[in-house]
Amino acid sequence: MSKALRLFYVLITIATGGLFLYSAYTKLFPSIQSFEYTIVEFTHVSLLVAKITARFFVSIEAAFGFLMVIHFLGYRKWVVKGALWLTVVFSIFLIYLWISAGNNVNCGCFGDNIFMKPSVSLLKNAFLIFILWLLNRQSFGFDYKWTRITAPVLLVAIVSSVYIFLPVYEIYRLDFKPLYTQDKQFVPAIDLTRGKYVISFLSQSCGHCRKAATAMGKMKQKNPAIPFYMVIGGVESDLTSFWKETQSQNIRYTRLKKESFLKITGGVFPQIYLVSNGMVEESINYPELDQKLIEKWMK
Repeated sequence: MSKALRLFYVLITIATGGLFLYSAYTKLFPSIQSFEYTIVEFTHVSLLVAKITARFFVSIEAAFGFLMVIHFLGYRKWVVKGALWLTVVFSIFLIYLWISAGNNVNCGCFGDNIFMKPSVSLLKNAFLIFILWLLNRQSFGFDYKWTRITAPVLLVAIVSSVYIFLPVYEIYRLDFKPLYTQDKQFVPAIDLTRGKYVISFLSQSCGHCRKAATAMGKMKQKNPAIPFYMVIGGVESDLTSFWKETQSQNIRYTRLKKESFLKITGGVFPQIYLVSNGMVEESINYPELDQKLIEKWMK
């Protein structure tokens, strides 16, 4: 093989690995939750299963991409073969998605960063499968004993790190009892254990809580259907300045006595939860509040 052809295959291997890395990156950022909800929406599995599955596919995709970029292709190029079969699996899902949901949906191949129809993504995958088949026949990597050992170690490390830094929290039931056993004047007028709600625990004297309430108030104005509900700690304080600053009067709320509020929150707030039929499915940090993500969860 000529030097020019060898260089060509080196560049193609790096570019293909880079594409896998970019695909994994767009599923992870700004939030892997969007990918989780895509899996739930189109496969109808439980959110817990979607959380585990999303992390596996993202991590294995990133691992194959990284190993191809650094040319650690493994014994008999198992990295390239693995990437090829992963693309085949993604393609099978795309065919299912096209049949079940039509061709005017975002397949999620590049997260929410690039809208891609199933048909377009299938064409992309067909080309990618051809490239990977070609690389399996013609490409070469560092074929030393230490690289053969290092490649699987790196793959395991990358897959494990995704689960470590983005742990799968068990879905649990939120304790609503304090809200319904306090003074009658503060009892919620709706049953928060039925349906979907974005429930936030806020202290009216907390600056971060006010920022969160401001963000939610703006989202509520844009989409009144978003089921925000605020639990504001303490019942003695006046909320006039809170409403004036946050402009969130359009969100339903209740008050909760200081002792119960601190017991539920552990003294840490704001706390924002996506709750479905009383079960906490996601916890959101207020800087990560995203209207599109919440609307996707509502479906």
